[in-house]
Amino acid sequence: MTLLAVHNLTRYFGADRIFSQVSFQLARGEKVALVGVNGAGKSTLLKIIANMLLPDDGQVQLARGCRLAYLAQEARFESEHSLWHEMEAAFAYVRTLEAEIRQLETQIADTEADGWEAAMERYGSLSERFELAGGYHVEQRIESTLHSLGFQASQYNQPVTQLSGGQKTRAALAQTLLSDPDLLLLDEPTNHLDLATLEWLEGFLQTWHGTLLVTSHDRYFLDRVTRRTLDMEFGRLEDYPAGYQHFLELKAERLERQLKEYNAQQAYIARTEEFIRRYRAGQRSKEAQGREKRLNRFKAEELINRPQQQRQLSLGLASQTRSGDRVLTLRELKVGYAEQRGNAQHQHVLLHASRLEMLRGERIGILGPNGSGKTTLLRTLVQQLEPLQGVFQLGHNVSVGYYAQGHEGLNLENTVLAELMRVKRQITEETARNLLGRFLFSGDDVFKRVGDLSGGERNRVALAQLTLQSANLLMMDEPTNHLDISAREALEDVLKGYAGSILFVSHDRFFMDALADKLWVVQAGQLVAYDGNYTAYQAWKTSSSSRTWQHGRR
Repeated sequence: MTLLAVHNLTRYFGADRIFSQVSFQLARGEKVALVGVNGAGKSTLLKIIANMLLPDDGQVQLARGCRLAYLAQEARFESEHSLWHEMEAAFAYVRTLEAEIRQLETQIADTEADGWEAAMERYGSLSERFELAGGYHVEQRIESTLHSLGFQASQYNQPVTQLSGGQKTRAALAQTLLSDPDLLLLDEPTNHLDLATLEWLEGFLQTWHGTLLVTSHDRYFLDRVTRRTLDMEFGRLEDYPAGYQHFLELKAERLERQLKEYNAQQAYIARTEEFIRRYRAGQRSKEAQGREKRLNRFKAEELINRPQQQRQLSLGLASQTRSGDRVLTLRELKVGYAEQRGNAQHQHVLLHASRLEMLRGERIGILGPNGSGKTTLLRTLVQQLEPLQGVFQLGHNVSVGYYAQGHEGLNLENTVLAELMRVKRQITEETARNLLGRFLFSGDDVFKRVGDLSGGERNRVALAQLTLQSANLLMMDEPTNHLDISAREALEDVLKGYAGSILFVSHDRFFMDALADKLWVVQAGQLVAYDGNYTAYQAWKTSSSSRTWQHGRR
């Protein structure tokens, strides 16, 4: 059964066309990814489907009775209601059913009343729908969902306006999932989720009965949840009957085929034009004129345009000085923060590393839940924070380049060009502009104020600065945040070829798999080393859990 039909949607932003003639259908139960570079129009398309924006042309049709829920990238709660109250609001549909059931109970109590049989039939139908919608388990569902998304019981009565940005995003996600719609539209739902919560969300969506259309830059998430991919590119939409990784293969094959057809057609045109030039005035002039007419008609009716390809981020990282074999040593290191209570100072230890070493060339990923101290560890290692206890030591000839998750090192008042030249004053403006061009800042883009840039654009400025530092140890805190998939892949490629050492925090499991050869995992406040990438670690955890369970049964 078709749940959603999109017909020839076109949308402009001022005079600029975002997309045109976009058409597709979603059947009940399908799980579909909507992908494309930043600015391709994915969020705009979702908002049009959710009836939050109007198209300039085309229409959206929902099946009769279809209930739709939409989760925006940025969550907004305007009321002072508590977190629990906002979750209860997701059950408005259930409460409507309940109210009608209560009215019918009064009506069917009189078995002699007119219309009793119709009322009884309606009562049975509504009762079944109420049960299927979870009406008898509202509190349990709210508690389970909030807990799975990282909320504590102590936060249930907290006003949502007092939550952090990440907490508001998770609260909006919980509210959207609890509404149990027929059609679920999710715009970057994995933002602000740690790995445990990501895995829970994946499991939920895999078994959820409804229809899903989701945008995400998390390739691991897309591969696990979706089985069809809609690709927004250059204002058009292409439909691929495949999950993300297989979609990439199909798209590459399609592009290769189009290039071959284009090149073959261009060769035919060149040969024909050469014949026309050679024989236009000779004995074969009539044949040349006939070919010219056919060629002009061919160009008007059958000409293939050269396939368009997205501009790619072009990174380059070099470590000019070779470090010693031992790059970093941690000894009984405790990191966290100190809090003044009256006359006494109390230490809040977030994580403890008893004895860890990093060797030259290693790429170590740091895993752990949100709030477990990963960012605090990196900030301690780059001497922005003092350790609470213990020591760390950088090895011989180690020079550190640091990428901060919140871009705290950027001067928001500078232009993009000035901010890049601030890091390395001896470079010329021409060199700086050429470098920024490789990071997709062209023309007047370089004169934009850093504070006016999007999150993804600030990421690119910070990465451009990093390339100028010539460090042999990179410490990177969530470097893929706000980057679209093609930019993430470009970053992966350059880091794979980087000759130095890398210590990084990331929730991007695909990025972690591609880069890490070793993990430092936060377990119950301890930083523990594990040889291997994320997938190997997960397999080891699953195997260990299975062995523990089997041992417990004996």
